[in-house]
Amino acid sequence: MRSDWALLLVARGLRAFGFGFAAVLVGLHLEHAGLSPVLIGLTVGLGLASASLTGLGAVVFAVRFGRRATLAVTGLLMAVTGLDLALATQPSLLVLAGVTGMLGAGNLDLGPFAPIEQTAVAEVATPQQRNLAFGRYALIGGLFNAGGGLAAGFASAANLRVFFLLYAALGAATAVIPAFISRQAESDVRAPAFGALRRRETTRVLAGLAALFALDSFAGGFVVNAVISYWLHVRFGASPQVLGPVFAALAFLQSISFEVSARLSTRIGLINTMVFTHLPSNVLLLFVAFSPTLAWAVGLLLARFLLSQMDVPARQAYVVSIVPREDRAAALAVTGAVRGVAQAFGPVLSGVAIGAAAFGLPFFAGGGLKIGYDLALFAAFRNRRADHEI
Repeated sequence: MRSDWALLLVARGLRAFGFGFAAVLVGLHLEHAGLSPVLIGLTVGLGLASASLTGLGAVVFAVRFGRRATLAVTGLLMAVTGLDLALATQPSLLVLAGVTGMLGAGNLDLGPFAPIEQTAVAEVATPQQRNLAFGRYALIGGLFNAGGGLAAGFASAANLRVFFLLYAALGAATAVIPAFISRQAESDVRAPAFGALRRRETTRVLAGLAALFALDSFAGGFVVNAVISYWLHVRFGASPQVLGPVFAALAFLQSISFEVSARLSTRIGLINTMVFTHLPSNVLLLFVAFSPTLAWAVGLLLARFLLSQMDVPARQAYVVSIVPREDRAAALAVTGAVRGVAQAFGPVLSGVAIGAAAFGLPFFAGGGLKIGYDLALFAAFRNRRADHEI
């Protein structure tokens, strides 16, 4: 299982590297191709919605054909997305790049691969190591995502297509890696893909979590990386040479926070970690809208990203730890689907706001709604511990 774990992390890193530069460049590339701010927002929103819904399909596919085959298919979908962005010239085809669910414009952990990989993470670690395992999984993604953001600094109007050809190549590589993973990585649980929805207790818990995650993700959709990158470009004239290093620094800070989160959640609990780190980060998000200069905006974003993603490994560990083992993939897919669909509306509205010069709206809406989510999550789940915390 150690070699399988290593291969999963290699695939995670390659995908995260591609997502890192795609999030910075996709808005600029679509603008260069002649798309309006509204169509750019629509493309990103479609990508987020598809990423979440294909996660549901991945669970069904994995039950029938196995985890390795499912991960291979997600790699091929990433390759198709890269080829579309690199080669298509018609606006309609560019907008459809998000349909595969592998656009990579938003969250690192949103896509058809997510419920499959994260279920595997939960099963290769002991309950006592689970928080740390999810922290390391997030850490690898964060570090390679930072590298991708840094690579975006070398982009120019003349070579944007080359980056998306590289994106396609990375997708193809992640499609090959599952062939080297052993059969031990396959689940030995034989159960319906969404049998969890037939169990009243599991359904009740998932419904509550999904509703709260939907609120958080809808708010997050206003300020996904692709929107922030495009906002900095429009508001302050930031070029790819500036945006690349900025987003690399943001991703690096996120990576540090993942390791801190893993250790903090072991000490104070998963829900406390999710809320007490997320809340101050959202206050900082509100202040970004008032930034008088690019330097101020970047400084506030750096402070915000040091805290904002600490809830990610804690949330993943929490979801898999409050449902039976056979329900883990379904729980991750259902909550991920709700999060993704809700998040998909944010970029569209942000695109409208940016196009209308209402520059502060994405940050006001995102920060305000996220603060409401933090308070509601703490009120509803502070007394429900994960199974390894009891």
